Amino acid sequence: MISDSDTITAISTSMGNSGINIIRISGIDSFSVIEKIFRKGKSAAHFSCDKVSSHTIHYGYIYDGELCIDEVLVSVFVGPASFTAENTIEINCHGGSYVAKRILDVVINNGARLALPGEFSKRAFLNGRIDLTQAEAVMDIISSDNELALSASVKQIKGDTRSFITDLRDKLLSVIAYIEAALDDPEHYSFDDDFYESTANVMNGIINDIRNIIDKSRNGLIIKSGINTVIVGKPNVGKSSLMNYILNDDKAIVTDIPGTTRDVIEYMVNLDNITLNLTDTAGIHNTNDIIENLGIDKSRQYIENADLVLCVFDNSSPHTDEDSDIYDLVKDKTHICIFNKSDLESCDDEFYSELMRSSKYVVLSAKCKTGYDDLISLIKELFYINEIDMNNEICITNIRHVELFKNALTSLDNVISNLNDMVSEDLLTIDMLDAYNYLGEIIGETVDDDVVEKIFKDFCMGK
Repeated sequence: MISDSDTITAISTSMGNSGINIIRISGIDSFSVIEKIFRKGKSAAHFSCDKVSSHTIHYGYIYDGELCIDEVLVSVFVGPASFTAENTIEINCHGGSYVAKRILDVVINNGARLALPGEFSKRAFLNGRIDLTQAEAVMDIISSDNELALSASVKQIKGDTRSFITDLRDKLLSVIAYIEAALDDPEHYSFDDDFYESTANVMNGIINDIRNIIDKSRNGLIIKSGINTVIVGKPNVGKSSLMNYILNDDKAIVTDIPGTTRDVIEYMVNLDNITLNLTDTAGIHNTNDIIENLGIDKSRQYIENADLVLCVFDNSSPHTDEDSDIYDLVKDKTHICIFNKSDLESCDDEFYSELMRSSKYVVLSAKCKTGYDDLISLIKELFYINEIDMNNEICITNIRHVELFKNALTSLDNVISNLNDMVSEDLLTIDMLDAYNYLGEIIGETVDDDVVEKIFKDFCMGK
């Protein structure tokens, strides 16, 4: 039966041939496990963790019985001064996948069990070493694909989000405690004439702080998850050429034959700290080709789910009814009109002129690679509400946090409404406590076990 008190182990580095691999062991028996299998130095003397200091590294060999497996470095961390707050061992072995698995088997055979995904981070959370936002930041750092995402995750793992939430909760708790004291001991505590006004000032201050975080969370979610971007247009306007230009690689097949792209092509690209989840779609037009129609139907579905649509037109040819129909599909979405093939002589087309007056647009040449900077500037203008100061601002990148902040805000709005209606003081604390608990759920103070399990099961093995 799996228990949180088990001694656990896993390979904490990516599998495959590399310079080194690291096998981590954590738990009450981690020192006894390493003492059974590690012999120090060329003398092959048995190793004792009691005789060494925490945060030290030791050279020697891993043995399976009398069979030497590998030459290693062993790091010793005495709890609670470790990531998990438990006694922890890290074995740095040679980087072959076979040798790492072989050492892992030896560790398991001598008293540890294989860790579940995220179990080391979960131990750190359960043992009070980190809060839930810091635990989630561990995986955010691993999955970061641009500098802003990395900076936001580093601030979170340093505890900036926790400090911000703790400060808000302390303010709420002070008001709640005063109300409870005044109700229980009216001889020593009383509700002054300005109680409702002063309480409203405190609540409004908290509300403003939370609203500011929620307003900026759109930026944070974009930083972390990227912008779902779909390239659409009729056949042969240069959609695939545009995608290759953005990717700086020939990922999509480009020909002069209309209808070359029959299915969606998806790639992720980081452009100046903006991550685009880029999709090149089949050209939308009327056709009797069954395969092409399937691709066109899928293109329409991608448009529906897109955060941003790049609607491509051939700047060298007059528009057609197909161009108009495609624009009708995207005009209510966040979109940028791309007038491609600017290397050719442009045509005088009133439809294009009207789009340039009414929509965000870029004139570019995917073939000659011009217009890139204008495109990036427009995307930033559309999606970054204001400049992000990673040095001084908290940037929320987790949808779970955003929803809980919104729940806390709803409860606090109820408090303000009750204050305006001059309801009795004991009723005020109900919504205050709800807000206090919602904020606590973000950092894991009041979180359900099911939520904790869901968060850590998505972690990679060995973290």
